[in-house]
Amino acid sequence: MNWREHITVDPHVCHGKACVRGTRVLVSVVLDNLAAGLSAEEVTQSYPSVSAEAVRAALAYAADLAGERVVAVPA
Repeated sequence: MNWREHITVDPHVCHGKACVRGTRVLVSVVLDNLAAGLSAEEVTQSYPSVSAEAVRAALAYAADLAGERVVAVPA
């Protein structure tokens, strides 16, 4: 999955935060909904401008970010 086809960052849209291409739906909102237990189908129902493929792209984007840096977790 090439998430770059579905995720954009534009300093003039949503203060430069990652959004689903062609929308103002933040990737973080999609991920927050998934983390809260919503299914991809429920996310697309809540945000009709977000496709199922864009939901998968948001997960791929998050996976790439997670692989880029180490976040210290207290023991």
